[in-house]
Amino acid sequence: MEPTAGAGQLLAISDLHVTYPENRALVEAMRPGTDDDWLIVAGDVAETVEDIRWTLATLADRFAKVLWAPGNHDLWTHPRDSVTLRGVARYEHLVALCRDLGVTTPEDPYPVWHGPGGPAVVAPLFLLYDYSFLPAGCATKEEGLAYAQSTGVVCNDEHVLHPDPYPAREDWCRARVAETERRLAALPAGLPTVLVNHYPLDRHPTDVLWYPEFAMWCGTTRTADWHRRFRVAAMVYGHLHIPRTTWHEGVRFEEVSVGYPREWRRRPEPPGRPRRILPMEVGPGDRGAAPGVGGGRGGVR
Repeated sequence: MEPTAGAGQLLAISDLHVTYPENRALVEAMRPGTDDDWLIVAGDVAETVEDIRWTLATLADRFAKVLWAPGNHDLWTHPRDSVTLRGVARYEHLVALCRDLGVTTPEDPYPVWHGPGGPAVVAPLFLLYDYSFLPAGCATKEEGLAYAQSTGVVCNDEHVLHPDPYPAREDWCRARVAETERRLAALPAGLPTVLVNHYPLDRHPTDVLWYPEFAMWCGTTRTADWHRRFRVAAMVYGHLHIPRTTWHEGVRFEEVSVGYPREWRRRPEPPGRPRRILPMEVGPGDRGAAPGVGGGRGGVR
């Protein structure tokens, strides 16, 4: 693990979706509060490698350290992207890009935050999902997908997030979970952790989705006890586009997404403000969108 020193804040944001000019402008305006601030970027930067590079390079030039965990959009093989790599090859390409920029990835040693609220291991994770967050009444992935198709709420991952060389996304997920679990179990027992994943480690944040069938693309039951097992001070995630703080079994879950302009324009707070993870912010328990706003997924995504 890599040691650090200094003061500052551990900040987090996700779902920047800089394809939208309004969101790109938010990144252009984003600045740290101190020279010692770290920034967690919890996935869904953009759909093209060019946009991902621009965003992470811009932020890495401003913050003392940037940590990235991939979102589903980052892993898409999108028709407008000149990089046509699929699955693991695309992920490895993005890891190499991050290393060129000095951005910490899930494949690097987990750094230790020694600023206010620390020390804590900050671990960016890449776990994917395995369709185990099934709709009520569905017992299998096939039943869940059939139900989702009947409602018209199907994630675009089904068409552009390829698992190559794994047979299916759930196989890739199982491999990622097993390797990550091994690494987390090897951490020093005395240090708390900040676990960062594009998807929540527990299903409870999806309970407020307007379209609960979308939960199938939101995580895995295999990580449901990680917030207890790995001394988690805060679990940072995005994906749902419902920025808020929740507490589950005494552990703080922080949803830090920006989301699409049509979503953040409806929120009372200014958009593009990173959430402070350490030291913990003092204020209302929930912030940003009301339950369901931005997380409803009104159609295919």
